[in-house]
Amino acid sequence: MDSKKAAESLTIMTEMVLPNDTNTFGNLMGGRLMYWMDIAAALAAMKHCASPVVTASVDNISFEAPIKLSNVVHIEAKVSRAFNSSMEVHISVWGENAIQQYRYKSNEAYYTFVALDPNGKPRSVPSLIPETEGEKKLFESALRRRQIRLILGGKMKPNDATELKALFTPNS
Repeated sequence: MDSKKAAESLTIMTEMVLPNDTNTFGNLMGGRLMYWMDIAAALAAMKHCASPVVTASVDNISFEAPIKLSNVVHIEAKVSRAFNSSMEVHISVWGENAIQQYRYKSNEAYYTFVALDPNGKPRSVPSLIPETEGEKKLFESALRRRQIRLILGGKMKPNDATELKALFTPNS
């Protein structure tokens, strides 16, 4: 299976915040944004592995700035690391006031997807080649994020998290 460059999975999704997308404060509802983020991330994962994918986990999503009614939402998703059958996808979200030509960071998150074979079982995915400095940083830190997800999901014991031990074990 050939490796793929991170840039090959880049997916950019743009939406306009309409009245039915907002809460009583005139801000984009968090659930609607997470829905859009899941779609963008799934598309990036499918581009990478050329197969159907399912969402396995969503890391902490912190909202830095609200996105207002009539603003534009820009969602960029790109695979940050591929493992055996799973892929971590990094997502960045910006809001934009198109009238005033002002763009601002709203939030970012990491989603994990598993590739499926025709029988609905996990299948192997191509390895990832990070090229830019940003892609390399995300790639290098992905194993630590993965181990945290596995520990929190009860699929790994903390003592088996080799990448995390160095963070919590004092040097002798």
